Amino acid sequence: MGKDWWKESALNVPKIVVEPPGPKSKKMHDNTTKYFKGLSGQVKLFPVSFKEGHGITLTDVDNNKYLDFSSGIYVASLGHSHPKIAEAISYWAKTLLNCHDFTHPAKEKLVEKLADILPGNLNGMQFYSDGTSAVEAGIRAARAITGKHEMISAFRDFHGKSMGAVSLAQMARGDVLSYGPTRAPGFYMVPRPDPYRPIFKKEDGSIDTDAYIDFYKTFIHEGTAGNVAAFVLEPAQGWGGSIFPPDDFFPKLRKLCDEQGILLFDDEVLAGMGRTGEWMCLDHWDVVPDIITFGKSFGNGFPVTAMIVKEEYADALEKISASSSYGGNPMACAAALASIEVIEEEQLLENVRRVGAHFMKRMNKMKDEHPIVGDVKGKGFLLGMELVKDKATKEPFEEAGKLVYQKAFRKGLAWIPAGHILRMSPPLIMDEKYADLGLDIIEESIAEVEKEFGYK
Repeated sequence: MGKDWWKESALNVPKIVVEPPGPKSKKMHDNTTKYFKGLSGQVKLFPVSFKEGHGITLTDVDNNKYLDFSSGIYVASLGHSHPKIAEAISYWAKTLLNCHDFTHPAKEKLVEKLADILPGNLNGMQFYSDGTSAVEAGIRAARAITGKHEMISAFRDFHGKSMGAVSLAQMARGDVLSYGPTRAPGFYMVPRPDPYRPIFKKEDGSIDTDAYIDFYKTFIHEGTAGNVAAFVLEPAQGWGGSIFPPDDFFPKLRKLCDEQGILLFDDEVLAGMGRTGEWMCLDHWDVVPDIITFGKSFGNGFPVTAMIVKEEYADALEKISASSSYGGNPMACAAALASIEVIEEEQLLENVRRVGAHFMKRMNKMKDEHPIVGDVKGKGFLLGMELVKDKATKEPFEEAGKLVYQKAFRKGLAWIPAGHILRMSPPLIMDEKYADLGLDIIEESIAEVEKEFGYK
């Protein structure tokens, strides 16, 4: 097979044969949405219908071929239809679909592999079929471990769409009360450091990480009932716009949690499994959490997620009815195991670090040359570009964000919007050639939007 299995199918990408969304896409979308409701913002902005994916490309039903800069929203991180992963799923689909939470060969190998790649003693595991379920299990585990019930999370983080998970995140979005009408009892939110838009600053205007930590101390004392079980955070914000904290933030937060007797719950559903060039995004700061969740790319598109705790807390999983109907089924474990092996065999962590540095160099150049590009951010292949009306005021440019997203999609780039922040999460197999190809499309689209709004 080899690590270049995807390159032949990428030779002629993008290839637009009819302006997308084309007639077949529109018809299929209209037929489906008579019944299927609650679509994401990206589909509403560009209602294309896909029929095939291979490597770093997607093909719609009108035979337009796109360069994939989203990985199916951070999911197909090792490329669409990876042969090794497809083979692993196929074998177990024909051999043993499900045996509840009994042991089977794929599960045995997966837990051993996870224990090997994770830092410290993170080895008390349970598997699920979606990220929300893993987060909910982590909440229950934190309460069982500590005997406490309260949770603290951070502004603009995202953790899922069931009651406990949504209570960890922003509940009202835009003019729609998305997840309300109220947060579950015992859930609190605090600001987290955003270097481009800091709330707490030093005298020179730079971000003051210590001030955030001091605020947390005060909030725990004054704003909670003194029964905080866990501090739950994404290591880098995905939905929030690919936002990374300052390098000193997580080491200081780890120290605070230890001092306060609070567990550090690291939700790596989006950022983990190599997306930032490390197995865990938190590895960038040499911090080991007490609880961690994996998902999205964990099985490269197959629905499999994990919730893992430190060894000394593993017995708590016996107290929370941790198993689930589909979690840890043979196909799921085989997909996750094959995904980890692909990352190792194809040396993808090294690729992500190298190409990620190339991305950031090029994006910083774009920031210098374009008046509406206020900030660029990222590590590895978790990337974002923030559009503003004025670099001095940093006023978000939502309309420009939508237009750039749509223009680039029409040119053959499948990717992710986040309001005024353009998000990029290419498959981890991508090289510099295709990174530049995607950025060329984005830059061309930005220039067109700047011209439309009178900036050039």
